[in-house]
Order: sequence, then C-alpha cells, then structure tokens
Amino acid sequence: MTRKQGLALGAVALLAVAAAGLWWIAARPAAADVRLRPDDAALLARGEPIYATHCASCHGARLEGQPNWRSPGPDGLLPAPPHDASGHTWHHPDELLFRITKLGVARAANLPGHVSGMPAFEGVLSDAEIVAVLSWIKSRWPPSVRARHDELNRLAAQGGAGGR
Repeated sequence: MTRKQGLALGAVALLAVAAAGLWWIAARPAAADVRLRPDDAALLARGEPIYATHCASCHGARLEGQPNWRSPGPDGLLPAPPHDASGHTWHHPDELLFRITKLGVARAANLPGHVSGMPAFEGVLSDAEIVAVLSWIKSRWPPSVRARHDELNRLAAQGGAGGR
C-alpha cells in the first residue's frame, strides 16, 4: 500500500467513524448523565491516575498520541490519536467520548466488524471512572478548546450539529 493510499484509507476510516457517531447520536435513547466536569478537583484527582494506568501507554503521558496517528500502521489500524488540543477528541460530544471509551469504537459508532486498536473499558472501569478520566483529559485542553467543546455539547443537547 502506498503512503497516499494509506492516508486515503485513514481519512475514510475517520470519516466513517465520525458519520456513524453522528448517526448514533441522532438515533440514541436518553442516556445517563455522562457530562465531563473538568473543573471538579476531586474528580480530576481520581481521573489522572486512571489515565496513567489505562491510557497513557497508547495516548501518551502528555496526551500526545502516537506518531503518524492519521495514517494506518502496518497492521492496518490507526495509531492512538492525541487527546491534547492537536487531536480530534474535543470534536466529539461528551456522550460519544464516554461510549467510545466504555464500548470501543465499533459498538459506540454502530460499525459492526470495524477493527480498532482502542479497547473497550466496559468491565474494566466503572462509568464514574470513565467520566473521571475523560474529565481529566478535558481539563488539560486550553480554554479556547474547552469552550468549543462546551459549545459542541450544547448543540448536541439541543439536537443541533453533532447532536441528536
């Protein structure tokens, strides 16, 4: 596979996940409250060691992700993306981030047969631990990115872009 074909395949995979995620949000039933709370100091103190234990080995100790994360590796899988402002994590509403973490990409985005390096943490982390780690990740974003993510969540809650 040429580099150009790999980049095209990676772009198609990212678009498929995004489109399926948006479809899922539109069709989903009401869910439990999984809002991220990046200003809750006690929650962040709980989330940081969870990130270090379960996420940093792939997504980086500084949220930097793996090199060439937009291009499939030799195994055909996309490397782990960064969770800092340079990545696309903040492009997804809280609820979808929670579902991806809990259920894995294929189930969260309703993509049967999709293979991803992202494991599902259902049965490994509790819902509260998932909210804690995602809240810690969000707490590391610059204020402008956090504000954009908050707006995305507001629109999702109203059924607008990226919402139901």
